[in-house]
Amino acid sequence: MVGEQPDAGRRVDVAGVGTSYLEAGTGPPVVLVHGSGPGVSAYANWRLTLPALGRDFRCLAPDLPGFGSTDRRPNDSYGIETWAAHLVGFLDALGLDRVSVVGNSMGGAVALRMAARHPDRVDRLVLMGSVGVPFAITEGLDRVWGYQPSVANMRALLDLFAYSRELVTDELAELRYRASVEPGRQESFAAMFPAPRQRWVDALCTPEDEIAALPHPTLLVHGRDDRIIPLATSLRLLELLDDAQLHVFGRCGHWTQIEHADAFVSLVRSFLTGGR
Repeated sequence: MVGEQPDAGRRVDVAGVGTSYLEAGTGPPVVLVHGSGPGVSAYANWRLTLPALGRDFRCLAPDLPGFGSTDRRPNDSYGIETWAAHLVGFLDALGLDRVSVVGNSMGGAVALRMAARHPDRVDRLVLMGSVGVPFAITEGLDRVWGYQPSVANMRALLDLFAYSRELVTDELAELRYRASVEPGRQESFAAMFPAPRQRWVDALCTPEDEIAALPHPTLLVHGRDDRIIPLATSLRLLELLDDAQLHVFGRCGHWTQIEHADAFVSLVRSFLTGGR
């Protein structure tokens, strides 16, 4: 069943920001970075991935500032630099020098920016349905970022995320709606992406020359039928990144890690253990 985690997970102070995160497993460290949907959290994105990937890795999934159970402070501002800096601070707080990073959607953009600014902190990259290069905002993403809280609106968004209608139930819509209206969450979310929203797509981009200079082995994963982030973004990243490979799932929307959970974990595990 899909929903919010029953508790806030673990907590760590990241440069004065109380940060909620989930942890599973032991082994080489892997940080999983969630996307930007309303009511999203590390748990909502990675609840199926963490237990399975945790059999081989120490998996850490933080709630970025403005999302989930991480502290919200008066006058906080959000954006790619804030999130990337917070991710580096998260590593520092846990005493991690170098990690592999799995980024979903907006989380992929954060992972790219972190790798560009701090290449020595990143081992391998997995970018799933990733933002980070220019594209014309889709109707789906515009609707996601323009979400106004209601169960009906949440249900309509979930229909956009998933290829299979079987995954989108009334129960799921109710659970995700409740998550979106937890104290402070909608206020933070509404402040992140006000209209016109093309500018926020552009703001999440890392310059293409910086992306092309990245030395990290990179796995790109995308759903062929993604209506939120177009497959063209991963095709462009494949062109730019020297040491990259792309896997495209057919009959899959923006929820690769949920719609093809077992195959996704197998693919990521194989990639992350490559060369060791």
